[in-house]
Amino acid sequence: MPTHRADVVSVTAWVDDATKAPSMHNAQPWKFRYVPALNVLRLHMDTDRSMPRTDPTHRGMHISCGAALFNLRVAVAHAGWSAEVQLLPDPDDPTLLATAVFAEREGNDSVSSLYPAIHHRHSSREPFTDEPVPEVLLDGLKGAARAEGAAMSVLGDWQVDAVIDVVREAAQDETLSPAVREEITRWTGSGTGVSDGIPAYAFGPRHHYGRAPVRDFAVGRKVPDRRSADFEQAPCLAVLGTPEDRPRDWLLAGQALERVLLQSTLDGLSTSLNSQALERPELRWLLRAPHSGSASAFPQMLLRLGYGPVVPPTPRRAVSDVLHVDRGTSP
Repeated sequence: MPTHRADVVSVTAWVDDATKAPSMHNAQPWKFRYVPALNVLRLHMDTDRSMPRTDPTHRGMHISCGAALFNLRVAVAHAGWSAEVQLLPDPDDPTLLATAVFAEREGNDSVSSLYPAIHHRHSSREPFTDEPVPEVLLDGLKGAARAEGAAMSVLGDWQVDAVIDVVREAAQDETLSPAVREEITRWTGSGTGVSDGIPAYAFGPRHHYGRAPVRDFAVGRKVPDRRSADFEQAPCLAVLGTPEDRPRDWLLAGQALERVLLQSTLDGLSTSLNSQALERPELRWLLRAPHSGSASAFPQMLLRLGYGPVVPPTPRRAVSDVLHVDRGTSP
């Protein structure tokens, strides 16, 4: 065991940074438990925040928790420590997604440079400009995904058209399913004073014109003072995928996703996530980019990249609600 253990104050700050990660419908489905005597932090999936209609396999929850895990790694590295992470350490407890053991580090960790982006990264459902994203930046984002065991494929024009058709079909099916609409309504459209979900102010404008696939969380509800807007005609879309499609791969996808998002933020890009079509098994495989190779055989997330306005953050749960400090030594 390491000579020096991380103190509770530091771990609390790291977990607070971890919770700035994106999550499906901003449900924030994570729970952390720190055992100072063992110097181990455990990341659990909070099944009370599951979405049985839109995420029956908990794939989305794993991706969300994987993104939080990557933020944790960045925060720990920024503080001059290292985190030895083990994914899915207990086959008998599928809610235990990862453990992290901390140690003081000598030398630099490349992910520490991403730390400033944690507090500036926000998902945007606003229109982006049609200014193309430079290839050098896209290549860097592909490298960020590879570093976490995933692959990112940027779609060509005809692929964008096909993806837009898939997303539109998913949106149509969504409007025809009362159960799905009810689940989405549960997590979206809340007013001020809430600590989770997607508030109405983050819905963005109604889609008036343009080809960018942006999910409309209003789902037929009236949102006062909501404007309409023209979205980009030539959206930059990318698919993040993994070689396999198991819980471990979902956690890797979440870490890769957050690494891509943080690097995008440092690069001055706006980002938007769309899981709508991926929530439908019969549509999900259509998002695979042809000739992308086995590294991205299973699509995990659709990303929209570009240049857009600064948007306000969505609410976050207090760290005291998601972190439990165990003064004992029990496993």
